Amino acid sequence: MSEPPKPTDASKATDDFVTKYKLAAEIVNNAVKKIIPLCVEGAKILDICLEGDKLIEQGTGAVWNKSVKGVKVLKGLAFPTSISANNCVAHFSPLASDPLSSQTLAKDDVVKIHLGAHIDGFAAVTAETIVVGASPENPVTGRRADVLKAAHTAAEVAMRLVKVGNKNWAVTEAVNKVAATWGCKPVEGMLSCQQEQNVIDGKRRIVLNPTEAQRREFDTVTFAEGEVWGIDVLVSSGEDGKARLEESRTTIYQKDSTVTYQLKMKTSRAVFSEVQKKAGAFPFNVRVLEEEKKARLGLQEAVQHGLVKPYEVIYTPANTFVAGFHFTIALLPAGPLLLTNPPLWYKPELLKTEKELEDEELKELLSKPLRDKKAKKRKAAEGETQEA
Repeated sequence: MSEPPKPTDASKATDDFVTKYKLAAEIVNNAVKKIIPLCVEGAKILDICLEGDKLIEQGTGAVWNKSVKGVKVLKGLAFPTSISANNCVAHFSPLASDPLSSQTLAKDDVVKIHLGAHIDGFAAVTAETIVVGASPENPVTGRRADVLKAAHTAAEVAMRLVKVGNKNWAVTEAVNKVAATWGCKPVEGMLSCQQEQNVIDGKRRIVLNPTEAQRREFDTVTFAEGEVWGIDVLVSSGEDGKARLEESRTTIYQKDSTVTYQLKMKTSRAVFSEVQKKAGAFPFNVRVLEEEKKARLGLQEAVQHGLVKPYEVIYTPANTFVAGFHFTIALLPAGPLLLTNPPLWYKPELLKTEKELEDEELKELLSKPLRDKKAKKRKAAEGETQEA
């Protein structure tokens, strides 16, 4: 398949561009710092989700409050807080009215924390995995430890492969190889996407554990200077990484800016207008809309005609575990820049697994820094020469 046109203007990675991304990332990081201590035995998942969203809104509400050329700078949630435990892959963020709204965390739960913020449409999204009650004295063991180590190592490898000139399939294959070291599989069909202003799900993508159909359908992409990517690594302790819908209701949706359709129902038009006003191009939770029943009804028609897409809550088989890490990275002239912070909770001493990575090529890759210092100096020298 032909490759989409590459960005040609690397100058889009300006100081302003990076500043907004980094500020959003700082807000997200501060929120995660406060969310992790809340993830204890007996904690209600709904309460944690509400607190996460509140922290993001407070953080974004405190910055960039002056209009730019008379235009208000939009900011807020880039991805609603979701807390997905054990074999729940992602996007679990229940409403108070949902049957599963009373779900609480238990000791040894493998918990994915996922959220994001944006400033002026420049979004920093992050996710990391913790295990409830784990400590150096009581480390994570067994399949929980295997899947956590596999996902973290795979994310570190992916981080180093998303660089100018490399291709998306290199990431796909490396993540698969890392996961296999611990007898795990990437969750089938999970996507990582290029980001732009007001876009977190761009058309240039990486797919993990693809089906044969996905291998045929997905374009080969070469990473280019000036791009920003949101990399989502989700690994299952199951045999094949397949996931399915269960009883959880979808609560997170996103407007699809590429689709146009004239909604027929008055309720649908009102709800869609509210979505545009409150969330813009970013994912939102139904709870932010004024009337839940009206919102559910209006969203049905919008989803049916592709104006809004659902972030479904999916599960791997019972008695399996899913660990995930998400990071936002920019490919700048001086080299890759990790915009979001590294995981706050993960430390080697918190888990104990008998397996270790043996692939020499991947081990060598992990030993290298994210950014080549020589390349950084070379770019700086080139800049000085041009100025002279």
